[in-house]
Amino acid sequence: MSIYEIPFRTSKGTKSTLSSYKGQVILVVNVASKCGFTQQYEGLQKLYEKYKGQGFMIIGFPCNQFGGQEPGSDTEIQGFCQLNYGVSFPVEAKIDVNGSDAHPLYEELKSQAPGLLGTRKIKWNFTKFLIGRDGQIVRRFAPVSKPEQLEGAIQEALKANQ
Repeated sequence: MSIYEIPFRTSKGTKSTLSSYKGQVILVVNVASKCGFTQQYEGLQKLYEKYKGQGFMIIGFPCNQFGGQEPGSDTEIQGFCQLNYGVSFPVEAKIDVNGSDAHPLYEELKSQAPGLLGTRKIKWNFTKFLIGRDGQIVRRFAPVSKPEQLEGAIQEALKANQ
């Protein structure tokens, strides 16, 4: 199964896949509202606004597995993102990224782009995966990587396979 075919639930509760973003560069991020990295929403939104017209998409997947830092409902999460950071990229339904209930999308992302020393585990909120236009993982970024630090990799990915 390609990364484009893995189903997930949207924030509105409907089933979706990444297939509508085929041919675009996608940044997938596990997000949280009460994390020390939450301010990264601002930088992510700036990246999205800057590159969306060139075929770039960001998709956030809220996760409550790290210190209970995403306790809200999908509706509350949407309100938080829009009210506090003006987020206009999709933030989908809450998922698990590790453990026996880890979402299949994250299992595939971790498989294609393991972390330091080959670990498949997501270490914390705001781990980022850059997916190229061809559906292959370009690079995995640690939570401490600020959105503006991804800009060069995003530009390269946008130029590739046009």
